[in-house]
Amino acid sequence: MKLLLTSCGITNASLRNALVDLLGKPISECSALLIPTAAYSFPDGPDLALRLIDGTATSPLSGLGWKSLGVLELSVLPTVRLENWVPRLRETDALLVGGGDPMFLCRWMRRSGLADLLPSLDSVYVGVSGGSVAVGAVGDDYDGRDEPVGVAEAIGLVQFAIYPHLDHPDMPDAALAEIERWAGRLSSPTYAIDDQTAIRVVDGEVDVISEGRWELVGA
Repeated sequence: MKLLLTSCGITNASLRNALVDLLGKPISECSALLIPTAAYSFPDGPDLALRLIDGTATSPLSGLGWKSLGVLELSVLPTVRLENWVPRLRETDALLVGGGDPMFLCRWMRRSGLADLLPSLDSVYVGVSGGSVAVGAVGDDYDGRDEPVGVAEAIGLVQFAIYPHLDHPDMPDAALAEIERWAGRLSSPTYAIDDQTAIRVVDGEVDVISEGRWELVGA
């Protein structure tokens, strides 16, 4: 699986070009499945999920001009026959994983069976904020909204952590000094990325796509 792990979606031309390169064809020729699950951990989760789906969220994702777009809600999948969703998952070009609580998302990725399927998929995994955090090393005190998830319970598609929204004016915990304190509890390096940056992973090779600021902490 190829990954494009963003802080705030496809926010600039460099990130869009990186996505097209990973897909191997124009977005208008690609199918996508959108996962809004992480949003539901927040009090305004239903509103956040709607904006993610209808393309009005501040993180550009669903409105990029996909040939087809479906919604895959992880919390219902344990009650759905595998043959009703796994084939569609395997044939989709991109898996769009929205933001929210990464711990909550990790839990539903495991309960739904998606976590076990991800390594075998040919899709491009496009994460936003919590959707990016969840596939790496997640600290057990990421935001305190839900039951703690230790590093060992993270999905582990990559061997580093991501802390999104670096220097965001409305997020004091995203100041670099705070991120460095958080990252100090992890055994893996942490990429602190702002909303104009993404981490690209292809066959284990990692590089940074950015029109903004990023820092590698604890390398």
